[in-house]
Amino acid sequence: MIIVFKQNAQAEEKARLKNKLEQQGFQIHASEGVNSSLFGLVGDTSALSISDLMVNDCVDKVMRVQEPFKRANRAFHPENSIVNVDGVEIGGKKIQVIAGPCSVESIEQVTGIAQDVKLAGATLMRGGAFKPRTSPYSFQGLKELGLDYLKAAKAATGLPIVTEIMSADKIERFVEDVDLIQVGARNMQNFELLKELGKTNKPILLKRGLSATIEEWIMSAEYIMAGGNDNVILCERGIRTFESFTRNTLDLSAIPAVKKLSHLPVIVDPSHAAGMWWMVEPLAKAAVAVGADGLLIEVHNDPEHARCDGAQSLKPDRFANLMQDLRNIAQIVGREL
Repeated sequence: MIIVFKQNAQAEEKARLKNKLEQQGFQIHASEGVNSSLFGLVGDTSALSISDLMVNDCVDKVMRVQEPFKRANRAFHPENSIVNVDGVEIGGKKIQVIAGPCSVESIEQVTGIAQDVKLAGATLMRGGAFKPRTSPYSFQGLKELGLDYLKAAKAATGLPIVTEIMSADKIERFVEDVDLIQVGARNMQNFELLKELGKTNKPILLKRGLSATIEEWIMSAEYIMAGGNDNVILCERGIRTFESFTRNTLDLSAIPAVKKLSHLPVIVDPSHAAGMWWMVEPLAKAAVAVGADGLLIEVHNDPEHARCDGAQSLKPDRFANLMQDLRNIAQIVGREL
């Protein structure tokens, strides 16, 4: 349920109503916008009378929310959310680009690539320390050593770290060392992990599951937000369809769809969607054109010998050229990059 207040509503009146509703067992999500303020009620509101709420002079209107997600709902928070990742704002006018190798292989490799992507204009660096792989015989990452190498790359470049968490037992280390904790597609519905991440205040990058609907994806974000952590960024990375030419099918229509339903920032990972480096560039351009708040792009200095996903990685020079093209497209759609 949404309670929208009149523009001249006094803070004392809203505080009294908030206290009354909390005493009835409801969780209140307050949102203060430029032109309006509202309360989002979380709980069983079926017995709550709209007419009784309208008796309060400060209330302009009351609406029931039909979607199962509440905190992530745009009705609860009409203005776009901006998530701050160690000084980098995702969700505002500026489109942020996260770039780096799929997997951390050595301190020289990840630091060198971080320097290259920063020079090209990337504002965050990615690198996998823990790697979920389809085959148990594939490279699983350097694990804790990979985190150490990422920290060294950050010290050398200043770029915030983005890397994937696999299990709740690593949360303490990730909270300490990682700036944006990524939840991969395979863990999108690992609800126990999401609950634990909800207890932190760290920004979370939540990738869409392999076969998840848009509602299921947002509901996973709701798990994190229900725990008290509103710093969630959604990432469209392609879904599994009948098409086998590409690794996945990039669902660009999900970007405007999510933005209509939710206030959370949405970024796009064209690398995992396509699985082929030569498709990354046009898909990245399309993502910016359709309204994405950021991009997650794999860059490797020697993709032919990469230990993971070399086929979908751009070389640093191609990435730099792509960034210039993206700046031009961003300007056309009223954004910056």
